[in-house]
This record gives sequence, structure tokens and C-alpha cells, in this order.
Amino acid sequence: MKNRFTIRSPHSTALRTMCASAALMAALPAHAQTSSIQDVLVVGEALSGMGNVRSDEVDGPFGLGQTIADIGRSITPVTEDLLNEAAIDNLQELQRVAPNTFQAKGFGAPSLPTLRGQLGEVFSAGMRRQVGNNGLGIPLSFNSVGQIDIVRGTPSVILGTTQRTGGFVNITPKRPDLSEPEGRVSLTGGEWDQYGAQLDYSWVIDPERQGARISLEHKDEGSFYDYAGLDSTNLFAAYRILPSDHFEWNVSLEYYDVEWTDNAGINRPTQNLIDHGLYVQGQGVQPNGSTVPGAFAVVSPTGEVTIPRNRVHTHPDDINGAETLLLHSVFNVELADSIRLVNRSYYEHLEREEIAQNSFVEIVDGADTLENRTELHIHNTTVGANLRYNDVLGYSQFTTEADLPTDLTGPLSNREIPLTDAQKARLVELRPGLFVSPGAQYDIDGDGVGDFNLSDTTDSSSVQGGLFVQHKQPLTERLQLTLGARGDWYDVTARDPIAPEGVEAARDNHNDFLKAGEATLHYRPGESVTLYATSSYSESTSNSMAGGNVLGGNNQIDPLNFATENTLHEIGLKYAPAGSPWYADAALFDQTRSLRNRDGSNSGVATRGLEAQLFYRGERAWVSVGANWLDAEFDNSAAFQAAEQVADAFDDSRPDIIQGTGVGAPNFAAFPASNQRLHGLPDWSLSAAGGYLFAEGWSVGGSAVLTSDYPLDYLQTVTVPEQFTLNANLAYEFNQGASRIRLDVFNLTDEENWTPVFEGGYFGSSLVFPELPRHVQLQFTQRF
Repeated sequence: MKNRFTIRSPHSTALRTMCASAALMAALPAHAQTSSIQDVLVVGEALSGMGNVRSDEVDGPFGLGQTIADIGRSITPVTEDLLNEAAIDNLQELQRVAPNTFQAKGFGAPSLPTLRGQLGEVFSAGMRRQVGNNGLGIPLSFNSVGQIDIVRGTPSVILGTTQRTGGFVNITPKRPDLSEPEGRVSLTGGEWDQYGAQLDYSWVIDPERQGARISLEHKDEGSFYDYAGLDSTNLFAAYRILPSDHFEWNVSLEYYDVEWTDNAGINRPTQNLIDHGLYVQGQGVQPNGSTVPGAFAVVSPTGEVTIPRNRVHTHPDDINGAETLLLHSVFNVELADSIRLVNRSYYEHLEREEIAQNSFVEIVDGADTLENRTELHIHNTTVGANLRYNDVLGYSQFTTEADLPTDLTGPLSNREIPLTDAQKARLVELRPGLFVSPGAQYDIDGDGVGDFNLSDTTDSSSVQGGLFVQHKQPLTERLQLTLGARGDWYDVTARDPIAPEGVEAARDNHNDFLKAGEATLHYRPGESVTLYATSSYSESTSNSMAGGNVLGGNNQIDPLNFATENTLHEIGLKYAPAGSPWYADAALFDQTRSLRNRDGSNSGVATRGLEAQLFYRGERAWVSVGANWLDAEFDNSAAFQAAEQVADAFDDSRPDIIQGTGVGAPNFAAFPASNQRLHGLPDWSLSAAGGYLFAEGWSVGGSAVLTSDYPLDYLQTVTVPEQFTLNANLAYEFNQGASRIRLDVFNLTDEENWTPVFEGGYFGSSLVFPELPRHVQLQFTQRF
């Protein structure tokens, strides 16, 4: 599934005016101002505002008020300050500060994290967000982020049953400061007409008791890539009240409106393209003689040329946009000594529309998710109940798109897939001229064979009710056992929202009981070292767009999409010496989980590996280093790819260019069950980031990521070599730390790196993403 979009922004003039105003502001003398405690690299305060990762609280997923050393899992807390210092603005960039977070590009806008080689979930304030369909969703805005906790492995029993179990990120939203008002304006400009502005202000309503905060961000970004860009507005508002020493309520509201490009990268990823940037020319021809991209088309190569890396599979007439509204509420009440009640509520509404010239359609006419979780924390025991409701109305069509037949060096018409009358007959007209798949299969002509193409169209609702318990039992002074168990009851209904004329719309209901359990043994031989061993079992679901459920070809909900088994075995060591600026940990893991395929089926994946991280935060410097080794394989499961190999798209008329097989592509290859290496993932990676205050007001920093080579496709016919990316920044603070200018240079050595386009490897033989060349960004920040 893929899509693309061109940006038409009404806000660019206003934004450029804001940037010009910022430049004027920077040139004028500023009044003396004191910087907030959260400032990073502030003169005199240096790096102390960033804290130390070992003391950053990971609040919610595994209990209350815990530090990274308290939790028997591999975790990386990333504060708002660290996000800023490492210039992290999307999920893919988390690999700069966290091991085992290498991920595909997500068609240019990853909406889900990848952890330990598999998709994970996004939580916000401890509640699972309604995000993408296998990563195909809306871009994730960091405007509301106060901290991101990156957790590798299955979610805890407190968080409950999820769809993706490779790991998760939990976003702690920004909160008002109750001690003093503070504000910040940041203006950013970069190459390719990329502009951004953010206003973040927190004010005190009642000192130490009541406060509010608002953060407004707008982005108006052009792109290095053809017909690409992003235009977004994110408004976040938060309210915090502490009416007594025993009660706290935090509530926040986030509205996000975004238009962006679904960027499919460059098709025909031959080894010559990866190594030398050479692209095989020639438009594919279908078996019926049509040059419109379609199934089993064959290309007769006409030449091989160096393709510009900005020449990607996009189209100026594509549309792609979304709106979402999120509401979070967290009550925290101390009922008695060591007894605390926490109630978390979450609501999200999503609308999305994408209509692409390559015939891809994904429309979410409305998706609503409501969840409430009550937790009672009694000494070392946590018990609770959870209720989640999800309702999705959406329309989809991805059965006629085709990438390999398209010659990107030819006219734009090469990329367009107008539907034939025969294709339209297997779809349903949603609007005049717009066709989507029905939500079920029907045999209109009575020949015993279904007459329609199915995608992810659905009108579905689900109710999930769960009960959980987690208990920590000290066994000795240094040994502790933590046990957790959970059960979730699912009741799901799916209907066809757009059945063909003359038939009764199909519907089905399914219910299931999902189980989860976890045990962790903690041992502390000394004050600085913690050893742990964790074993976890959980059952998860497999959903389609916006968390909905679809009917299969038999017009029933597939029971295999429920109670999918996941296991985790992990041992680790954490080193957090008291009073030291150092923290280090390492984990060895063995994990199994499932991967949802394009056709709705599931494949098992088994991973094992080792990951380690080290942090140092002193007065004048900070350093983050991460490393991991990963062995990911299909767990005696089938695999699917758009084409068996890239050579299938070509005939053998030009063996001097490519040895084509002439099979034609896409050919929707299905590989039998095996333990084949999971493609699109490096075996190992290294990362480092840091900063240094080298003179009064002046600081320098950067980050680097190095990855091993890896096969791009299932048959391992194309290999992406070892790659590295180096970023650097220089910053100057003045006006007593109130003003700051920062220059970032990304991809400093101008590497021509490549990344898989999508998770799961389905497009591994047909698409690859060219990473950005060297580029610069300038940011001005004024605190007040």
C-alpha cells in the first residue's frame, strides 16, 4: 500500500513574515532574562537542565514513579531537551539516541516506531493511540511531546493487548510549570523552502496549584523530492491542577491538521541502482498490450541512466491529508499512605483522505476511539480495569496499483493508472469517478466465484474490556519478583459500508478472550548495578486502517486475527552509580511476534539479539552511545512480496543492462513457510550523539548512525551496503541565555544512503527510498 501527495499551502506568506520578524528580533538588543530550568546548554547552567537518563522517570507503562533502573526491560527515556539537542523530529530519527530502532521510511512519513526489527505501538499518556495501518498513517507531530520513553519488547500487562508487539513509545505530553511562567518562540528555516514556527507558553494560574500551557506549531515545508512537501498545524493545550497535596489532575487537548506527500521513493531497485545510481528505462507493457502500469507487465529495457535522487514516485495531482483530535485526562489521587488511584481517559477522532493518481485510495470517513483505564496502586500491588471502544468507517482500494512497470524518467502520464471498465466492475463507485473496494465479497453472476476486489474497506466497531494485576514481591533484601497477569474480552462487529447494488450488505461478529502474563526477577548485588530476567507471554490482534476490522473473502472476520501469540525472554544489566553522570545497560533478548501482510494474513517473526546503551551528562558535555545486533527471521511462516524479484519486471532483450526473467511484475509473489532472514533490516547498527559547551555561549554537537549491509528483498538478490550518516550542529546563546541561534548540517559527508520504503518487506523488490543529501537548517529561539 502506498500513496503520494502534493502540497498546496495557504500559509507560506504568513510564515515567511514570522521568520523575517524573528530575524529582526534577533538583531535587536534584548532585555535581560533568566532561562528556565529546562534549558539545554545554557551559560552557567550548562547541561544540568537535561538531567541524567538514569533518573528520568518512566511513569505509567510499568507503574508509578519508576526510573529506568527500576524496570526489568530495555528502555530509553528521551526528554524534550534531548529531542531538541539531537534534532529529532520524527520516529525514524530516534535511532540517533536509541539502539534497535532502525526503521523503514514509511512512505516518507513514519507513523509507527520500529523496535527490534518489527513495528511497535504509539502510546500517549499511557494510552494506545489510533495510528497507521501497518505504519501507513499520518505523520506524528512532536509539538506536544514532553518526553518519549522508548520501550523494546511487548507492552506490559498494565497497558494491555495491542496490535503490534515489537515494542512501543510512550509519549508524556507537555505539562504546565506551576512555579513560574515561561515561554519560547522558535523559528526554523532550511533548504528547499522548509520553514517552521513554534510558540510554547506556560503560565501560572495559582502558584504551585494551578497552571496552563499552550504550544502552537506550524510547518510549511517544500522538499528535495519532486512534487513533495508538508503543510501542518498542531495546537496543543494543557491544564494542570493540584487542589491539595493528595490530588492532581492533568488534562490536554491536541488538534492536528496536516497535508503531506506519500513518497514511494524510486522503483526498480536493482543492485546497479543501489551501487551506482543507474536506473533501467522503459515503460512496462501489460499482457493485453497496455502501457498503463498493471499486473504482470514486462519492461523491454531501452537504456540505463543515472537517475536524480529527487526523481521519486510521486505525482503533483495526488491529494493526501488528515485531521485528528486527541483528548487526554489523568486523575491521580492519594487515598491513603501508599494507596493511590489513577484514572486515565483518552479520546481520538480521525479523518483522512488520500486519492492518488496510481489508483490507490484510502479514506477514513471517521474513526473514533474512546478508552478509560482505572489503576489502584496499593503498596507493591497494582490492580485495574480497562475499557476501550473503537469505531471506524473507511474505504480502501489498492488492488490495481503497480510500481515496477512505471518508468520514472518518462512523462508523468507513465505514473497514472486510470481504471478500465473491467476493473471498475470489480469495485464500487464511492463518488462520481472514484472507485473503492466493497467491504465484502459477492458472487453476482452465480458462477461460484467472487466478483470483486477486496482491500480494507470497513464499517467496524470493537469493544475491549480488560482486567489486570501486577505485584512486586521482595524475596530478599536484594532480590525482587514482579508478576503480572491480564485478560481482555474482545467483541468485534464488521459490516460492508458500500455493498454493490442488488445484494444485502454482509456483516459478521466475532468475540475472543486474550491473555497476557509477565514475570520479572530483579537482583541488586550493589547500589549501582541491577540484574534482571523477564519472561512475557501475550496475545494480540491484527487490525486494518485506523484500528478497524475487515471481512475476509468468506465475508467473515478472520479468527486468526485474534489471540496471535507473542513471547519475550530478556535478561539485562543496568549500571547507575549514585552521584555519577554515567549510566549504561545491556540486554539480551529472544522474541516472537506476528506481522500483518498486505492481504490481511499474518506471518510469524522470530528475533533474537543484543543491545546496549551508554549515557553521560556532565556540566559541559553529554554523550549517548548505542549498539545492537539483531537476528530476525520468519518463524516457519509464509512471506509475500509485490514481485518475486526486481528482475521479473524485465525481459531478456538487453542482457547488457539486466538479466530479466520476463515473468512480469507486480506478480504478487507468495513464498512458502520458511525461516528465511527478514529482509530490510541490518544485522547490527551503532549510534552516537553528543554536545559540548566549549566557550561562553558557544556549543557544538552532532550525531552519527552506522548500519551493516542488509538484503533489500526476500530472495536477497539486491543488497544495501554498510552505510553511515553524520550530522553536526553549532549553537550560540546570548542575552543571558534568553536567545539562541543554532545551525544544523545534516548528512555532513553527503552520503547517498538508501532505506526500505515500507515495513514488512512487501515492497522490497519494487521500491527503495533515497535519503536526503547534505542540507542545512537554521533555528532561532527566544525565551521569555
